[in-house]
Amino acid sequence: MKRKKILLKLFVFFSFFICILFTFIYFYIRLTPKLDLKKTNNIILYDKNNKVFFKGNGSKEWITLNLVDQDLIDATISIEDKRFYSHNGFDYIRIIKSMYNNIVNGNIVEGASTISQQYARNLYLTFERNWSRKIKEAWLALKLEINYSKDEILEGYLNTINYGNGVMGIQNAARYYFNKSAENLSLAESSMLAGIPGSPQEYSPINNEKSAKARQKVILDSMVKNGYITEEESNEAYNTKLTYYGKKDTLNLSTLMYYKDAVLSELENLNVIPSDYLDSNGIKIYTNLDLDAQTSLENAVNSDITNNDEIQVSSVMVENKSGKVIALTGGRNYEKSQYNRVTYSKRQVGSTMKPFLYYAALENGFTASSTFLSEPTTFSLENNQTYSPANFGNIYPNYPIPLILAVAYSDNIYAIKTHLFLGEDAIINVAKKAGINTKLPKNVSLPLGTTELNIMEFTNAYSTIANEGKKNDLYLIRKVEGEDGKVIYKHKDKSKQVLDSNYTFILSSLLNNCYDNTLADYNSPTCLNIKPKLTKTYAIKTGTTDTDSWTVGYNKDYTLSVWVGYDNNKDLVSKDMKYAKNIWADTIETYSRGREDSWYDKPKDVVSVIVNPLTGKLATNSSSKKKLMYYLKGTQPTEFDNNNEDNEKDKNSS
Repeated sequence: MKRKKILLKLFVFFSFFICILFTFIYFYIRLTPKLDLKKTNNIILYDKNNKVFFKGNGSKEWITLNLVDQDLIDATISIEDKRFYSHNGFDYIRIIKSMYNNIVNGNIVEGASTISQQYARNLYLTFERNWSRKIKEAWLALKLEINYSKDEILEGYLNTINYGNGVMGIQNAARYYFNKSAENLSLAESSMLAGIPGSPQEYSPINNEKSAKARQKVILDSMVKNGYITEEESNEAYNTKLTYYGKKDTLNLSTLMYYKDAVLSELENLNVIPSDYLDSNGIKIYTNLDLDAQTSLENAVNSDITNNDEIQVSSVMVENKSGKVIALTGGRNYEKSQYNRVTYSKRQVGSTMKPFLYYAALENGFTASSTFLSEPTTFSLENNQTYSPANFGNIYPNYPIPLILAVAYSDNIYAIKTHLFLGEDAIINVAKKAGINTKLPKNVSLPLGTTELNIMEFTNAYSTIANEGKKNDLYLIRKVEGEDGKVIYKHKDKSKQVLDSNYTFILSSLLNNCYDNTLADYNSPTCLNIKPKLTKTYAIKTGTTDTDSWTVGYNKDYTLSVWVGYDNNKDLVSKDMKYAKNIWADTIETYSRGREDSWYDKPKDVVSVIVNPLTGKLATNSSSKKKLMYYLKGTQPTEFDNNNEDNEKDKNSS
C-alpha cells in the first residue's frame, strides 16, 4: 500500500512537472518572434555562369492553400499524415506503429514523420543525420504548431516540398509537369504529384513512369481507404492517360544535391551568416559549379557502374589555378542516400599516397634514375618488430629498378625503402605543406596509404602538385549576397607557393608514365587498361586497399579524384577495382572534349634526357627501350645503358 502511494505521488509530481514544462515552452514560443514562412531559409544557389540550379525554401511561385486543388490536398494528407488535423505535430500512434514494424522486420521499413516535422526539416539547411539535427527539427515542428494554424503549416509544406527534377513547391510542380496552375489539377494529376515527394528521383513520372504509376496506385488506394474518393473514381483516375509537359534537362542530375549540400556545409563553416539571419532574410549563393563537369561526372558513374546497387562513389573535380571545386558527387544517387561522402567520409587512400613520398625523395637528391632492389623483403623495425609488404600480385623483378618503373608499376618495396631511407617525417611534411590537414602517423606503412583521409583535403593536396607547387584552399562559394544584393561574403585568394615547381614538373612527368604501354616489361603500368580512353596528357595515380579503390589524376588545368568502395567496408572484388579508373577516364575525357591538350612547359632548371626506363641509364642505339625523362640540371645520368646487360646478369644469378 505504501509503495502504491509513493508511485501515485511520483506520477502526480511527474504529471505536474510535464504540465509546467509544456506551459513554459508554450509561452516561451508564443513570446518569441514568429518565422516568416515565405522567407525562412530562402536560399538560391547559382552556378559558375550565374544560372540558378537550386532554390531552397523560397518558391518561385507561392500559392495559397485555398487555391490548391482539393484532391491534391486530400492525396497529400492521406499518404503523408492522415491525422494531420488532429495531432499536435507528433503522431504518437504512428510512432508506436512504425517502431513495432521496424522491430518486427529488423530494419527501418517505415517512418513516422508528420507533415509538420517534414516541413520543419525543409526549413533547415542540411540533411545530416544526427541527434542535434533531430532535436532542432522537433523544436521547430513545435514552434510551427503553436504559432501557426494547420492550414498555414500545410500551405508552407506544399510550397516548399521537393517534387523532383529541381522543382520545389506545388505550383511550380503543377506548371512543370502539366503546364497548369495547382488549382486546376485533376484527380489523376493530383494523385501523381502527391506521390513524388516520397522519393523525388524514383517517383517523378518523367524519370520513371513505371514506378510513378505504381506510387499513384498506392496514393489512390489510400484515398479510398480514408474516405476521400470512391473506388470508381480511383480506377478512373488511375486509367487516365497523362501527358507530361516538363522535359529532362541538365538540372535533372541525381548527384547535383551533393554539391548543394557541400555548399551549405561550407557556408556553415565560413560562419558569415548570423544564426537568426535566415529566419527573416533570403540569401543568394554564387558557386563554382560547372554543370558540364557535373554532368560528365554523373554520366560516367552511371555508365561505368552497373548491376551493383550497393557500391558507392565519391569524387571531386577542381580547377587547379584557383582552387575552385567545379563538380563533386558524394554518392551515386542523392534520393537513395543523402550521406555526402565528400564532406563527411574518410577512407584509406592506398598507393595514391606515394606521390608525396616521391616529391620528398626528389627534394632530397633522388632522380628518375635512382634505383632500389625490388624483391620480397622483410624490414626490421624498432622493438624487434618486422614488416613484410608485398607488391600487387606478388610480382617482383628481383633486381634494382629506377624510380621511373617504381612509379609506373606502383612498386611497394621501392616505396618502403625510400620511406625508411628518407625518414618517416619526410612524407608527412610534404603532405602537410600540400594541403593534408589530417594528422598523419609516423609509421612504416604510411606510403602505402593505410591512413584514412577525406577526399576533399586529398584532392587539395594533389591540386597543389598539379598547380606547380602553388597551394590554394579549395572552395565552392564565390560570393554570398542578401536579398537586397548587398555582399555578405566574397572569397579571397590565399594562394601560396609551398612546393618547388621543378620537382612538381618532374613528379608529374613520372606520373604521366602510369599509362605508357612502352614501359610494359616484367610488369605493366597501373593505368594501362584505360589508355585506349585517353586522348590527352595526364598525370595519374591509382591506389587500392582491400576496401578502397582510388584514381587521382590531373593535367595543368584540372585535378579529378575518384573513390569507389562500400560504406560497410566490405572487401572489394576484382571487378570493383576497375570502376574508379574508368569513371576517372570517362569524366575527364568527356569534359575535355573540344579543349586543347593542357600540359606543363619544362622549367628552365630542368633538362630532358633519353634513357632506358628499365635501368634509368642513358640510352644507346642498342637499348631495348628508350624514354625521354626529366632531371634537375646537374642530376641527369652520365652512365650509358648496356642493353640491360647488368639486369640480365642479375636475372641469371637469381
